[in-house]
Amino acid sequence: MPRLSRLLPLLPLLCAAVLAGCAERPPSAETPAGSAGFPVELRPEGAPAVTIEKRPERIVSLSPSATEVLYAVGAGPQVVAVDSASTYPEQAPRTDLSGLNLDPEAIAAHDPDLVVVESDLDGRLTGALAKTGTTTLVLPAATSLRAAYDQFELLGRATGYPDEGADLARRTRTEIQKIVRETPEPAEPLTYYHELDPTYYSVTSKTFIGQVYGLFGLVNIADQGDPDAASDYPQLSAERILEADPDLIFLADTHCCGQNAETVAARPGWDTLTAVEHGRVYPLDDDIASRWTPRLVDFVHAVSTAVTEASR
Repeated sequence: MPRLSRLLPLLPLLCAAVLAGCAERPPSAETPAGSAGFPVELRPEGAPAVTIEKRPERIVSLSPSATEVLYAVGAGPQVVAVDSASTYPEQAPRTDLSGLNLDPEAIAAHDPDLVVVESDLDGRLTGALAKTGTTTLVLPAATSLRAAYDQFELLGRATGYPDEGADLARRTRTEIQKIVRETPEPAEPLTYYHELDPTYYSVTSKTFIGQVYGLFGLVNIADQGDPDAASDYPQLSAERILEADPDLIFLADTHCCGQNAETVAARPGWDTLTAVEHGRVYPLDDDIASRWTPRLVDFVHAVSTAVTEASR
């Protein structure tokens, strides 16, 4: 007891010293990396606003594009499950979950604190998961390059990597602008046909994909003179394509449907097309040509290569 009585007068000084020591420590010593900045309110374009109270530690991604961006901003270690269509990156924990047929029970089984989806009709998934304390972030398909960059930044903020998200958007934008700037301009506008599948479904210039081609001033035969007159993903006829005789053909059905320059040339009458005769049929990676991710740079580079070769 005498020893304790001697220490009692020193307790205020000891506490002050401890507090001073804590104050001198850098924030990273007390706060886990990426945990600062919460709660954060997010307002994705075309979807409900959502508030994330704290850094998510268990993320389920049911959007292939979101999956790629999550890993690109550094949130990969927080991802515990992705949908069956999320094929990139290779280390993503793929499951049989579907981003189209949403199953709240199957999703909740992964014990997520954040779920990212492309759509949630009537908010049914959001409502069901909210009962388990899980936040749902809806990120609709990007409709423009600007919208894609915004989603890079938003996913960075949602996961505790705001600086990384902003940097990813900046770097992707800069690389794409550089590619477009350094691509030679053809003497006359070039026409193109973008194929989604062998039944001749295509895209108009209004779509995200069509806007990428628009960076190079290419003329889309699927617009048929007016991109507002058709659906965003019209089905063309073989006769229409042969009549339009595009300068360039881009195949976004190489993985799904095994299409290539040889199969295109073998189609009735297609061997007479300008693009086929001049070797301007360009196979694309189906995923890269359809997702709004940092790999957009690869898609833009492929289009640049085609325009450069056609301009010689």
